[in-house]
Amino acid sequence: MQVAGEDVLSRSRKNTRSRTWAKNQGRDQYVREARTRGYRARSVFKLSEIDFKHRLIKPSCRIVDLGAAPGSWSEYVATRLSDRGRIVGVDILEMQPIHGVRIVHGDFTNTAIQKKIMDCFDGHRLDLVLSDISPNISGIATIDQAKAENIQISTLEFCSKALKSGGVVLIKLFEGSSSSDIRKMYAEKFGQIFMIKPGASRSESREVYLLAKGYMT
Repeated sequence: MQVAGEDVLSRSRKNTRSRTWAKNQGRDQYVREARTRGYRARSVFKLSEIDFKHRLIKPSCRIVDLGAAPGSWSEYVATRLSDRGRIVGVDILEMQPIHGVRIVHGDFTNTAIQKKIMDCFDGHRLDLVLSDISPNISGIATIDQAKAENIQISTLEFCSKALKSGGVVLIKLFEGSSSSDIRKMYAEKFGQIFMIKPGASRSESREVYLLAKGYMT
């Protein structure tokens, strides 16, 4: 049972995090550049950097963007595809339409939602799975780490149903006690593993990205 003092402390932590976030947003060069270039979020520059270095997105790729809202990754992908390529953005949150992007509203771990996703690709398996999903942060490290780990495991399970042989996945990780276990789990299914800290990731953030290439079905 939570007592009143604990509730006040929890609200205080959340308020402190909100003030810090707002301060960082106001002086962040990537936030300003995203606004100038018309992107929905600064996270687009994390993907564009990784794509430029590792050549992830080819014009004819079939790609799903898990946890796509507000949509900056899907926006970027759409600009890199030809008429033969396809991008589907998936999120439990509502998203405004994006030109060239099919949107599926729902939880990607749900079997019915997975079918909707694959129907968008006419049953063909995917070249690339993207996931920039973050759990709802509680401020309690052990709980937040467990939530993130569940997302990462669920993404790997989705890959087993959706990704083609030789395919690629890019997921967000948070450095901590379970990150090495997640890396090992992905390494069992992929030929190459890269750990990446994009320049657009804030230095104080524990986030890194796991890029796994060469899916083995």
